[in-house]
Amino acid sequence: MDPLVPSGRQVVLVHGDQRAVVVEVGGGLRSYEVAGVPVIDGYSEPEMCSGGRGQPLLPWPNRLADGRYDWEGQTHQVAISEPATGTAIHGLARWSAWQAADAGTSWATMAHRLAAEPGYPWTLDVTITYRLDDDGLSVATAVTNRSSGDAPFGIGFHPYLHAFGGLVDDCRLTLPATQAYDVDGRGLPTGRHPVDSGPDDYRSGRAVGDRHLDLPLTGLTRDGDGRARVVLQGPAGTGRRVTLWVDEAFTHLQVYSGDTLGDAARRRRGLAVEPMTGPANLLASGDGRRILEPGRPLLATWGVQAG
Repeated sequence: MDPLVPSGRQVVLVHGDQRAVVVEVGGGLRSYEVAGVPVIDGYSEPEMCSGGRGQPLLPWPNRLADGRYDWEGQTHQVAISEPATGTAIHGLARWSAWQAADAGTSWATMAHRLAAEPGYPWTLDVTITYRLDDDGLSVATAVTNRSSGDAPFGIGFHPYLHAFGGLVDDCRLTLPATQAYDVDGRGLPTGRHPVDSGPDDYRSGRAVGDRHLDLPLTGLTRDGDGRARVVLQGPAGTGRRVTLWVDEAFTHLQVYSGDTLGDAARRRRGLAVEPMTGPANLLASGDGRRILEPGRPLLATWGVQAG
């Protein structure tokens, strides 16, 4: 039997000049390109995923302080997965095997059952449908609680928008967020503030420059279709741009310029724009925490358009 690559089996989607690859490990998006040009800053087939690239983050996104939270009078403890900050980061499903439950030429549904375990004693069924069409890439998620009681929950995704072959420094970012979070040294929220016309205000678009971004945002302004849109534009004169949109289920965004990635050569080569249903530490703080009732699915969709 031939050895598997670190991200497991590859599911290739094609529509016109668009091509995306979804992977078995983590059920994530490894690559997405249009006319041979990368739209997301992914990773190659022989590589192991790094920096959370393209991974779904559940049953919580970002960091959980000390891996601990209280729910219905009980304290739950999960393993610390980021020792440097003493936190549990990005949930429990990003290194698990997912299955391609159904697929066509231009779409695939990845499925995973998150089994109850110490620290998170609920069973969740998750499906993520990746689809290419004339409007670009869409990612539709359904999460159903199969346990007998309510489950605390949050979800996020970790795509990096490609910096058009250069650095994010040379790009212009437009973000429809009216509030930003203050964070401590571990990246955990301590409060929030209006962006107004300060350094966190990207509503009218501004150059990324050399700013080190690891910024949680909320208060998203939406268009008439209910979607909030983030636009990353290439250097002046190139005419290149990519738009990431989120539906109303995603109330928060994390924007990260990749300055602390382990591989120095990858730093600032892409801008992570992470759709989230709540900020870091949501299981403990309750800010943005969703409650999954048994048998009632949570639905959430985001997507990417190039050009």
